[in-house]
Amino acid sequence: MTYEEALNYIHSVSWTFCKPGLDRITRLCEALGDPQKNLRFVHVAGTNGKGSFCAMLDAILREAGLHTGRYTSPYLRFFNERMCVDGEPISDGELAELTELVKPIADAMEDKPTEFELITAIGFEYFRRHGVEIVILEVGMGGRLDSTNLIRDPMLSVITGIALDHTAFLGDTVEAIAREKAGIIKDRAPVLFGGDDEAAAGVIAEVARERGSDFYRIDYSKLRVQKMTLDGTDFEFGARRDLHLSLLGAYQPRNACVVLSAVDLLRERGLEISEEAVRNGLASARWCGRFEKLLDAPIFLFDGAHNPQGVASAVESLGIYFDEKVYLLSGVLRDKDYTAIARDLARVSERAFTLTPDSPRALDASEYAETLRSEGVAAEAYPTLREALTAALAAAKRDRKPLVCLGSLYVYAELSEELEKIRNF
Repeated sequence: MTYEEALNYIHSVSWTFCKPGLDRITRLCEALGDPQKNLRFVHVAGTNGKGSFCAMLDAILREAGLHTGRYTSPYLRFFNERMCVDGEPISDGELAELTELVKPIADAMEDKPTEFELITAIGFEYFRRHGVEIVILEVGMGGRLDSTNLIRDPMLSVITGIALDHTAFLGDTVEAIAREKAGIIKDRAPVLFGGDDEAAAGVIAEVARERGSDFYRIDYSKLRVQKMTLDGTDFEFGARRDLHLSLLGAYQPRNACVVLSAVDLLRERGLEISEEAVRNGLASARWCGRFEKLLDAPIFLFDGAHNPQGVASAVESLGIYFDEKVYLLSGVLRDKDYTAIARDLARVSERAFTLTPDSPRALDASEYAETLRSEGVAAEAYPTLREALTAALAAAKRDRKPLVCLGSLYVYAELSEELEKIRNF
């Protein structure tokens, strides 16, 4: 099986109209010899902040000399980004080899596994083969019935925060979503909650008690941000002084507090993590697509915020980094609350260049432009990303305005390709 054949097979499997549950992933992994049983995990759920948490913790653990695996979704540019060992994505050849191993097992199952279940099983086998010491495992959606929830004994369960998202699948209240995500809590395994919502915290604490698991929260009053620029953030948290965080965004110091609290809990569980590793890991951590600076002239930032909470955080960041309104390059999905997103973006955007993301769920660029205009933003729709990007960059450079791309992770790959062409022109 070639790499292209492997991807075609994985993507040919539909996840829609499939009854939820762990039966399929259980049978699939049993046929592989239960690779997950040979691994240690930090299991990560939450509405926002999961990817940044995983990137920072992975960087710290690698600085501590640990052999790490990282499983995240979605990918931004290449499918292989979804599973990494020691920060490096799986090779094309090994992905093809593992897909070829899993395919006949999946094909023989009467109740066929979903795409995400296939990828999860491949990921578990990949990490087992490489003998990683700890896997940072991000759920796909929710938690309770997510295929990653096959694992039984995590070193730590982390729920970064709770907000309304994926309501058709997870419930239409914060409490309902919290209960779904709290499904990752296992018996007598500590759980760390990074959110502020008291209703969600109450639900998660209740599930932790039922499981006999210690429940921890973050004391954000111990966070002191000293300097925040487009070169990074200097901050303190509790007794830790002179910390530097490379990841941009006003929300990242809070994410870092969750990571630092997780480090302390992992130390209690036996991992040796020096303070030098903590500092170096935070300073070196990289996570594409989250308030990432793509260009310096004009200043061009990308943030994958795609729900109202994420966009609100991005808007807060823009208010800190810039004392003027920015130009906006944006496309959104129709199943998001795009009216609320447009309302928030209007607070910091002077002009917008809209596009249609490459997704069947995309909102048409013209409709999105009209929504932004109704909020007072001068918005123009473009038929392709290339045309929108070209117009936006030209206007930002001419008018000496910062340009920010917000609204959907689905545009990142194509946007990156187009920028490479511009750089090489």
